[in-house]
Amino acid sequence: MQETVAMSLQLQSPCDLQIHVNGQQTFFLHQKVLSRFSGKLRKLIKQEKKKTQIKNSGIEILDFPGGSEGFELISRFCYNNNNIKITVSNVCLLFCSANFLEMSEKWSSCNLLHQAETFLEGLYYWSWHDIVKSLKSCELFLDYACSCGLIQRLMTSLLAKIAQNSDISTLFRGSEQTKSCSWWFEEMTILPPRMIQEFLRTLGAFGGENNSLLLTRFLLYYIKTSAQGTNNVFSRNEYSGLADTVVYGVVCIGKTAFSCRNLFGVLRIVSGFGISKECRGSLEKLIGGMLDQATLDDILVCGGGGHNGGVYDVNLVMRLIRVFVHQQQLHTQCTQSVPLPQYHRHDDDKVSMTKLRKVGRLIDKYLREIAPDQSLKISKFLGVAESLPDHARDCFDGVYRAIDIYLESHPALSLEERSRLCRCLNYEKLSLEACKDLAKNPRISPRIAVKALASQSCSTIPTIKDNNSQLVLYKTNKSDHQSSSTSSDHQSLQEEEHEYMRLHLQKMQWRVVELEKICKDMKGQMTKMVKNGTHTKALPRLCRSQYF
Repeated sequence: MQETVAMSLQLQSPCDLQIHVNGQQTFFLHQKVLSRFSGKLRKLIKQEKKKTQIKNSGIEILDFPGGSEGFELISRFCYNNNNIKITVSNVCLLFCSANFLEMSEKWSSCNLLHQAETFLEGLYYWSWHDIVKSLKSCELFLDYACSCGLIQRLMTSLLAKIAQNSDISTLFRGSEQTKSCSWWFEEMTILPPRMIQEFLRTLGAFGGENNSLLLTRFLLYYIKTSAQGTNNVFSRNEYSGLADTVVYGVVCIGKTAFSCRNLFGVLRIVSGFGISKECRGSLEKLIGGMLDQATLDDILVCGGGGHNGGVYDVNLVMRLIRVFVHQQQLHTQCTQSVPLPQYHRHDDDKVSMTKLRKVGRLIDKYLREIAPDQSLKISKFLGVAESLPDHARDCFDGVYRAIDIYLESHPALSLEERSRLCRCLNYEKLSLEACKDLAKNPRISPRIAVKALASQSCSTIPTIKDNNSQLVLYKTNKSDHQSSSTSSDHQSLQEEEHEYMRLHLQKMQWRVVELEKICKDMKGQMTKMVKNGTHTKALPRLCRSQYF
């Protein structure tokens, strides 16, 4: 609904001009008053009279900088004998409005454009606060302020103020001493994201051109403070360009200025602002290469109920593990291709294995932490567990504990699903205590328990040599013959024990298959009984077993 503003207090003649500004307000004015100062309004009035041949003209102005507020100031200037109070808060609005309406010396010697320009000439004497305040006033007409060069002038003055109070060279180099130069961070947070982009473009540090540690830290502070504030009115997509600029700066500076924990902090800040796929990949590559320095708190990144629907971003962790493993493999290949002394190569291999084992222990902790998540699918759990090569773990007890927690938190899993979950276990690397616990665990399939026990038995019994191997006999003395006889008896005893163990395990496997078949039949009988409503007959005791 349009409002009506009457501005004919100083003239007794009726208003003969209606001006509709940006569809917001209609101003009733006098043609003679406004056409004295504005060349554009004079042209529009003439064009309108030729079209309509009506004395009282109506003009519609679109895209007027500052909207109805700006046009009201222009009207007051015209009706107040070329006089208006200019301040740092309204000078940009007056300058852009006067420039838009062509209020120049061609139409009046004491014109508004000249007065605003004269005020702006003292820009370099303004305080830092005044410059920021003036920039903030351009928010509603930023496009026009940029097109007429006003934003560029203000930004140049802003940089001059930074240079006066700190070393300007810190903006263009990756200096560690940035705390003393960050005094201007807080006040810049009142500016909109597009204006910060112009600030960076003025410095030649927007997007991929950013290689400054100070600007990167400023942008992190700005995004965290401004974009995540309660009074923020801008969409997250408007910050995407700044988020990309942050990532470019972080990747450029790299490990020299950011620890692994800080890199995860950067990832948490910029992830919600639609950063490009390229930037995300570069940041994850940098973090993945330092994964051995991460802690459990670092990798517990919230998933926000996103694409995988879980509490934590499991896909991110899998990508980071793949990056880490790939980089370790490349490092190993490089060291093997370069001729180095044997002890140097041994040291490199030892360091690489230490890092890999450290990540292995970290991922085992992570698995135990995410296992209770009801939204976590088996495929995701296995994806994390199997992302590391087998030699990354000395022991698989941690993986078994994570599987046990997952099974306890997901009691509705079928026998097949529980068996599938255990495929990430290396039974030969389970400790004897873990293997015993697995065998007694009612949530673990008996078939899996047999496999685990079999692997434990095989690992403790020496393997028999191939039958094709030849045995060469030499003529020996009596003592040698007795020693050989004792060794042969010992070997025969081992063979008998091995055969006994093999037959015992085979019997256990047959028994497990038989029990599974019986249990399946009894479950079918129970289902029929529940459907028919017959509960009089007592259920077999085996049906109440906790093993199935």
